Amino acid sequence: MEKMTLAEAVSSAFGPKTWAIILPAIYDTLYMALFTTLLTAFFGILLGILLVVINQDGIYPCRRLSAVIGALVNGLRSLPSIIVIILTLPLSRMIIGVSYGPKACIIALSVTCIPMFGRLVESSIMEVQQGKIEAARSMGAKNGHIVLKVMIPEALPSLIRSFTVTVIVVISTTAIAGMLGAGGLGDVAVRFGYNRFKTDILIAAVLVMIVMVQAIQVIGDSISKSVLKKRHLL
Repeated sequence: MEKMTLAEAVSSAFGPKTWAIILPAIYDTLYMALFTTLLTAFFGILLGILLVVINQDGIYPCRRLSAVIGALVNGLRSLPSIIVIILTLPLSRMIIGVSYGPKACIIALSVTCIPMFGRLVESSIMEVQQGKIEAARSMGAKNGHIVLKVMIPEALPSLIRSFTVTVIVVISTTAIAGMLGAGGLGDVAVRFGYNRFKTDILIAAVLVMIVMVQAIQVIGDSISKSVLKKRHLL
């Protein structure tokens, strides 16, 4: 195979033959990222709230349970993403019957990202001023009301920024999962771009990933600033 110059590779990266391979990979990446993000957001928020509530300084302290859950979360976070994905692929086979492809890796990706997002949610809520929580409690607010009406609204700008970071991590992790049979841009970049020395495909895959991440970052920052602005106007 004749090697391309860098200029030829960049030019070919925007050609129709390259995008015939890239477009299906974009769909697979977005598919995995969307459903992984939904699962991560739901369970990560629940996990983060639970960690805050049962903390020794929380509104319903439970030291032993907090220690156990904290240890499990830290254990999962300490493992490299690729190891977690490999360990949880059998779980995908049990649930949906296959251990490869975009659908199978959604569960593995969620298990990878939920502990991280849970800790980010915990950190965001912990930033809420304790005085506001005490004020709500002094007025007779129940624990559920404090969480839903005080903690989450006050931490919302920080939660949005944390969620933005998490979505970017999800997209990055789909690239790792691609090397394990998940498909997507990571699979294309490695299988075609790297292993077959097709620099144009590698460049195209990388550019698409960069555009995705930049778009998500801009959207997340805009929403966070909008929430802060509305709060200042109230």
